[in-house]
Amino acid sequence: MIVRYLEYLAALARERHFARAAAACNVTQPTLSAGIKQLEEQLGVLIVERRQRFVGFTAEGERVLSWALRVLAGYSSLEQELSEMRDGLEGQIRLGAIPVSLPSIAMLTAAFTARHPRTRFQITSLTSIEIQRGLDEFTLDAGITYLDNEPLVAVRTQPLYRERYVLLVHDRAGFAGLKSISWLAASTLPLCLLTPSMQNRRIIDVLFREGGAEVQPVVETNSLVTLWSHIRFGQWATIVPHTFLLLLPTHSNVLALPLVSPDASHEIGLVTADREPIAPLTRELFAVAYQADFASQIEASIPIRRP
Repeated sequence: MIVRYLEYLAALARERHFARAAAACNVTQPTLSAGIKQLEEQLGVLIVERRQRFVGFTAEGERVLSWALRVLAGYSSLEQELSEMRDGLEGQIRLGAIPVSLPSIAMLTAAFTARHPRTRFQITSLTSIEIQRGLDEFTLDAGITYLDNEPLVAVRTQPLYRERYVLLVHDRAGFAGLKSISWLAASTLPLCLLTPSMQNRRIIDVLFREGGAEVQPVVETNSLVTLWSHIRFGQWATIVPHTFLLLLPTHSNVLALPLVSPDASHEIGLVTADREPIAPLTRELFAVAYQADFASQIEASIPIRRP
């Protein structure tokens, strides 16, 4: 039962609400509250500050929570190892991914599940900072993020592909004959860009400055879907990684122009916390990423779009 109580505690930390935590654990709220109470009695400390609603954890509770997440991660690894010994790998990988990596992420998950059909993925779109926190706090098994720009700390890495940058415009007028466009020229267009909270936007801002321009976008968003809708139905332009072209239908009237002066690329890769032992599912995910040439798969899947 101790593992179950720790799961209650982890759910409460995640949901910050007793009823939602109970629902996440598929138990009633009294059952969850009683389990945490029994854990407090066993450890001899007050873990949760109790009022009419959830307030937070005590100082001792924060320490208990930290160890609870560590124990649950270890227990999950044990279950994975035993499953691997019996019938092959089984279980769920909690994967955090920066938004700009999502267009290509299915190439990795498809390759993995083809090899291990009894496994599952929970994929969450996160900033690189949130991925770092998730790895540190045992709430993520792995992440996909930049490896050479604002890199994470205390992680193991496996490169996947290099991200390049393209300008997308819906109206092709004025671009006839162009095979590329400079960052300086792109800065004069009405732009819809990601918000500065996204690492991709911070990279783009640096490249604009290196190209001799400062940019003031007309629209900012933290959503790739919103970005695409403004290109599809408006007169804006945007700058995205070349992998975004994987999502465009071949009949799309959107024009993609590589950005030059400066030419730039950044490495996207798989990361996990640098600790031993590495969980079997995470270890195998790294093996699949190492063996597969995802960069070549991406290039082969992107249609050529010329004016």
